[in-house]
Amino acid sequence: MKRVLPGWVGWPQLDLPLLLALLLLIGYGLLVLFSASGADMGEVYRQSARIGAGLMAMLVLSLVPPHILRMWTPWIYSIGVLLLAATWVVGVGKGANRWLDFGVIRFQPSEIMKLAVPMMVAWFFHPLNLPPSFRATVVAFVLLLVPALLIARQPDLGTALLIGVSGCITIFLAGLRWRYILGVFGLAAAAAPALWYVMHEYQRNRVRTFLNPESDPLGSGWNIIQSKIAVGSGGLFGKGWLNGTQSHLEFIPERHTDFILAVLAEEFGLIGVAVLLLLYVVVTGRSSYIAGQAKDTYSRLLAGSLAYTFFVYVVVNAGMVSGVLPVVGVPLPLISYGGTSIVTLLAGFGILMSVHGHRNFIR
Repeated sequence: MKRVLPGWVGWPQLDLPLLLALLLLIGYGLLVLFSASGADMGEVYRQSARIGAGLMAMLVLSLVPPHILRMWTPWIYSIGVLLLAATWVVGVGKGANRWLDFGVIRFQPSEIMKLAVPMMVAWFFHPLNLPPSFRATVVAFVLLLVPALLIARQPDLGTALLIGVSGCITIFLAGLRWRYILGVFGLAAAAAPALWYVMHEYQRNRVRTFLNPESDPLGSGWNIIQSKIAVGSGGLFGKGWLNGTQSHLEFIPERHTDFILAVLAEEFGLIGVAVLLLLYVVVTGRSSYIAGQAKDTYSRLLAGSLAYTFFVYVVVNAGMVSGVLPVVGVPLPLISYGGTSIVTLLAGFGILMSVHGHRNFIR
């Protein structure tokens, strides 16, 4: 029997299987971070503080019913777009205006859009009959292209592509017809040569390095070559915790952020990587189950997009570290050292918890 939801106040009905898998991932990440940072407890403490903020955001959002999130969605999306536009004028950063400096904190508006874009696309599709018409599909693509182009201009092509993917996943889950999908792929393939001419030189170098890292082994190819050496040297069981030579002798750059998976593979081997991937599969699978149990279009599309976008982040980082994909600066979710990205991820899981916890309530 469904229970009536009084106003907008919810109850903290966290999904225990998903919460347990997330906590195991977080603990695993802190263990690897301690080694990757050279046994620096300061970085572990700072990471723990950010994780604490993320868990608090997850708890708070789990209390907010999905219909309230749906009401707030246009405002969140609009504020995010305005903040992205503000980076054109007052943005700060080294070589890229990605942050807004508020004195006390520096904030990266693109992190908002990791949640706001799938929320907005799901909000747009909620009152419509699905699968969407051609006109509705075009409007949905415009909604995701506006922030993606603003982020690409900063420039931050990697984040722009991932945010675009999150919106595309939402559109796909809405029941996008296959002829539209094939048409989009055809247009993307036709536009690929033009994209090369609008890319920055460092972005072109990343593509060249991906195709042939050995062409500049001491320069642009250094990162991926050393990463692959670390991954391969780990073998089946690894060299042991704190015993990774590639990381501790500082051959691996960004070893506590983008390339932390190489550190894990070297110290814990194939078994350690398999355990990590199993945890990611459990998180994605449980999130997909929650999406399938959602009672309305908005909740179902949003939860499904958050679940599969999370797995896309994992695939992109793993492909980057192993040389299968170009280096695009995507951290390994809940493992890499970082601030706003962890808070954003856990906030997204808070939305999933809300969808799960309020599935048996009616307004």
